[in-house]
Amino acid sequence: MAVQDKLGAEDLKQYYNAADGIRLSPGWLGGEEEASPELAPYLWRWSEVEPLVLKSGEVVTPDRDVERRTMRLATPGLKRGTTHTLIAALQLLLPGECAPAHRHTPTAIRWILKGHGAYTTVQGDKCYMEPGDLILTPSWTWHDHTNEGTEPMIWLDGLDVPLVRYLKANFYEPFPEDQQPVTGVGDSVRKYASGSLKPTWGEADAPYSPLWHYKWDRTYDALTNLAELGSDPFDDVSMEYTDPSTGGPVLRTMTCRIQLIRPGIQTKAHRHTSSKIYQVFRGSGYTVIDGQRFDWTEGDFFIVPSWAWHEHASTSDGEAILFSIQDIPIMKSMALYREEPYTEHAGHQPVTSQFNTGS
Repeated sequence: MAVQDKLGAEDLKQYYNAADGIRLSPGWLGGEEEASPELAPYLWRWSEVEPLVLKSGEVVTPDRDVERRTMRLATPGLKRGTTHTLIAALQLLLPGECAPAHRHTPTAIRWILKGHGAYTTVQGDKCYMEPGDLILTPSWTWHDHTNEGTEPMIWLDGLDVPLVRYLKANFYEPFPEDQQPVTGVGDSVRKYASGSLKPTWGEADAPYSPLWHYKWDRTYDALTNLAELGSDPFDDVSMEYTDPSTGGPVLRTMTCRIQLIRPGIQTKAHRHTSSKIYQVFRGSGYTVIDGQRFDWTEGDFFIVPSWAWHEHASTSDGEAILFSIQDIPIMKSMALYREEPYTEHAGHQPVTSQFNTGS
């Protein structure tokens, strides 16, 4: 380094100590040419998660003291988050319970996993929840959850809390009553879920999708129809949930995707500057992440860190279906998104290790 030609080793040491003493850090030390993951990939097994989520019903009750009964997917190495920008949690709502109405600046999605008879009300619109449904509760929208059925409801919450906290923009407000007034039932679906048609009046002007509720039957029909036409080499049959008013992602800070991996398919590896949280909705298979193999089966969850090589394979006799939350919109909004294919070994990584729970 040129500076070492002018300062001796002892003088250089004193210089660095003096800078450190007043909290200055030389920019020429410790630089990196490309991103490297700050967290390791991880997998949670549904067979281990579900009993503890159900047991949480004996520990706390959703009320104004504990408004949401959730168990977070806590990735090793992160203080509070599932990735560096997103957090995922499992929420349980028992029959007869109400998780009271509130709103907050973090954006949230609800991916329904198990149960029938419950609903989420978003801005007055009652959305009945069924497995495979996606429900949005965008930033600063009133929302509450009620289970008027006879069985427990479990869903995956996905929020941009780590990002919002980092930006010092985390705000919360309770609704005056436990439940907000219901002004409609499934209104957003009736208005905005008609494919290429939308109302000619009441133009949506909010910075998020006017459609709160993406129902599984429509999602699955679209997915299987696309499977007859073609596929992507990295994700097989993959689709993105979209904002019907813009055609873009459903939210400003995260996008949601659903992908079908056909029997016997192994996708090619790639990497990109966005992190992903996956839920295995159907089937079984494995994902190789930076050379480590993660075997998964129905109900499991796993994460792929930003800029980590990854590829998927189905080992099911039938289809494997993965739902994912990704922070691509953040990266694209700042022109920081990039993607790169893995070009060695015909696009497939050598497997160097196997993930085991607790490793």
